[in-house]
Amino acid sequence: MSAPEVRIDQLTGLRTILAPGRAGRPHGFGRAAADEKGAEACPFCTGREEETPAEVYAVRPDGGEPDTPGWTSRVVPNLYPALGAGDNAPRPDSNPDLFASRPAAGAHEVIVNAPEHVTAMAELSEERFRGAIATWRERMRAHSEAAYVHLVVNEGAGAGASLPHTHAQLYALPFVPAAVARERERAGAYSERMTGSGLLSDVLVEEVRRRERLVAIDEEAALICPWASRSPYELRVVPRRPEPRFERDETGTAMIRAAVQLLAKRFGGPPELNLWVATAPRGAEEFHWHVDIAPRLSVKAGFELGTGVDINVYAPERAAAELRECT
Repeated sequence: MSAPEVRIDQLTGLRTILAPGRAGRPHGFGRAAADEKGAEACPFCTGREEETPAEVYAVRPDGGEPDTPGWTSRVVPNLYPALGAGDNAPRPDSNPDLFASRPAAGAHEVIVNAPEHVTAMAELSEERFRGAIATWRERMRAHSEAAYVHLVVNEGAGAGASLPHTHAQLYALPFVPAAVARERERAGAYSERMTGSGLLSDVLVEEVRRRERLVAIDEEAALICPWASRSPYELRVVPRRPEPRFERDETGTAMIRAAVQLLAKRFGGPPELNLWVATAPRGAEEFHWHVDIAPRLSVKAGFELGTGVDINVYAPERAAAELRECT
């Protein structure tokens, strides 16, 4: 099986990770029922540690040996990694002008959020939820030498999950993705233009003042439906105190939990969703971390795929008002 590699599109300059090994995942080219693998056969449940790769990290409040029960959150290498070993040097047959390619060197981990067979973060207890977020931060710190660390949660088969047991995935990337680089550049340009003001900080001040897209706020963070939401009920958790790196902060956990619980309340149960952490790339300081959550309520069609411009049929102001009624 070929090792993962990064290929650069000749026309756009955008990167694609080619990872043939991931075709072997359960239902790699099909959509599985969300609860097809129940607790009796789930490799992420406590007591089945031998069914996963050897753990690289775990929280065991009462101690214990690796790969045994007694953990509250557990981290293992992804069995079907999108990133692999390598020095990130160009391939010998790479043509930098037409067929640029290099190994997709990095780490790809699975963070099991809880030992119990829970299928949505909205259903975790407060203790389990806080423990999961703390482990996310710990593993992101462990990969601080990567160019960019991307952490995601996919809930539901339609959102890309191949196993229903709640878990996150961490990608320690050898490059900064274009979307993240653009956000970093816009934040830096705004700070320079506004003599030190923070872009997302100023957005947050205005969102709180206007209140039409504000869903909730506490002492640590605010929850908003972004001004240019790309899909219905898209949410953003923003810390009130600017901090470039999610992994270097300790705030916002309660608001992340509130966000997924509000969505579950609005839809009568946890919807399929994608969650991702936007944190500063290595070496960047002009950044303001945030967590974005996108319920999978619509499908990208030819217009969105061909232009990169999303069409959102549900105004963020309307979504925010409905979510406020759920608080």
